[in-house]
Amino acid sequence: MTFATILGLGQTALELALFNALTVLALFLSYSMLNVCDLSTDGCFTLGAVVGAVTAIAGHPWLSLPAAMGAGMLSGLVTAVLQTRMGVNSLLAGIIVNTGLYSVNIWIMGGSSLLNMNKTQTVFTLLKGALKGSPLGAQYSLIIGLIAVTAVIVFLALFLRTRLGLAIRATGDNPDMVRSSSINPVFTTTVGLCISNSFTALSGCLLAQSQKSVDINIGQGMVTVALASLLIGGVFMGRRSIPLRAVGAVIGAFVFRMVYTVALRFNLPAFMLKLISSIIVVIAISGPYLKGQAPLMRRKLAAKLGKAGMKRC
Repeated sequence: MTFATILGLGQTALELALFNALTVLALFLSYSMLNVCDLSTDGCFTLGAVVGAVTAIAGHPWLSLPAAMGAGMLSGLVTAVLQTRMGVNSLLAGIIVNTGLYSVNIWIMGGSSLLNMNKTQTVFTLLKGALKGSPLGAQYSLIIGLIAVTAVIVFLALFLRTRLGLAIRATGDNPDMVRSSSINPVFTTTVGLCISNSFTALSGCLLAQSQKSVDINIGQGMVTVALASLLIGGVFMGRRSIPLRAVGAVIGAFVFRMVYTVALRFNLPAFMLKLISSIIVVIAISGPYLKGQAPLMRRKLAAKLGKAGMKRC
């Protein structure tokens, strides 16, 4: 494998990682800050891709971004209402919304399961045209991904320091204390899920426009990918400041995507990629625990070896 090939694979992995990192940052807000495991991620990702594609096909490429985010907010609002107003368990609420969004997405796509955007003007084609002849002309996808991820990280860093942001973090840490402090956890949960789902939908919108097509299964497995990336990022940054943890989530997305890219280079069949995702999740979750247990395991092993040596003597 030549250096040019490795560089090309790294750039491709970085572009995809930046688009997926928006979903990882969404889980960073909902899962890490709000302590809600939102399983509607797959459907919301597809919803953003579908709404963004339909809006761009209608001739409004720039409007596709806020339209996708608005659709994601509606998805988060429904999930939050099920949890906070109707007493549905958070996991079950996510599953219900994810299931319902499949039909909604097909309906938005006009009954089709595939939308083609080869001849559609998108934010990518607009930037590509604007940078034509520039040294950065070939990096338009990377530039859009960097702008989107940077904007979300800056937003999270500032928002989570506001009074509402601190209330959201407090809701995730101790909802009982929040209630006793005259803070409405229903409101904070709703706001947190609406914002996080808007990021997820934006992620789907950008990925779909970069690929110039939308498939109804484009978001399948995104919650697994995002969760694994988030946990990998936690290994790099640990419990540091909010901006650094958000950057760690992006690094985790890149590491995960690189593993995917390497697996594809080994000509693994497509159906094996889901197994690879599951293995990465297991490693990311169990890694810190096993690292903490390593000293105890070494002491036990040393004790067993010592007893075995004494018996031989």
